Amino acid sequence: MAVDEEPDGEPCPSCGTSNRPGRTFCRNCASPLKPRAQAAPLPWWRTRWPFNRRVRAGSGRLLRASLIALVIAGLLVAGYLLIPAGRYVFEDVRDKRGGTAQISPEHVSASAAAPGHPAKEAIDTVTNTYWGAEQVGDSLTAVFDEPFRLVGVTVYTGVSKKPEVFKTGARPVKADLIIKSKDGTIHEEAMPLGDRPGKQTLRTGISDVVSIEFVVREAAGLEGGGPIALGEIEYFKRT
Repeated sequence: MAVDEEPDGEPCPSCGTSNRPGRTFCRNCASPLKPRAQAAPLPWWRTRWPFNRRVRAGSGRLLRASLIALVIAGLLVAGYLLIPAGRYVFEDVRDKRGGTAQISPEHVSASAAAPGHPAKEAIDTVTNTYWGAEQVGDSLTAVFDEPFRLVGVTVYTGVSKKPEVFKTGARPVKADLIIKSKDGTIHEEAMPLGDRPGKQTLRTGISDVVSIEFVVREAAGLEGGGPIALGEIEYFKRT
């Protein structure tokens, strides 16, 4: 009686029957002798639309990139609108990358002024005239015709930019800026001032500014008895 045997070979993964080399299917149960490897499971995000769509090669990349860009843009907008810190960073970057221009106030006034040295002489574009505050605590207020983004304030203290003349009169060495936005918000910025001639600038970053008050907090040279001189004050907006 013939015995149905085949030479030793790879056993069937299903029933264990030996099969001669080269066979594709088991001679006993017809199961594939070399089943295809199972593909690795997809990550969870690939199971969600539109990432699970089967389309021609490369056509999904643009869609996925567009969606990712939209998500990032949405997060940036949300950060700007909903998170004050995010809005501050966004505006600060715009301040640094954008241009600036000097802006003139529509009106300027002072709480007090020494005779011959009115408020307007602080914004007349020259530094050999000056607003003369009568005492510490006096202030100069500039009002603007439309809101703007204030990026900086520059001042020239003293009666002159010439060093030999500068210290012959009193001059502020410390001041506060009280800045009002169109919604009524008040921002107070301390402005330390060196006791020296020439321009001194305080960098700011405040939106929708409608008025700026310069308040003298400390002064040098008061022993001479003259007014506290602010030679010029300039305001800069973002363009």
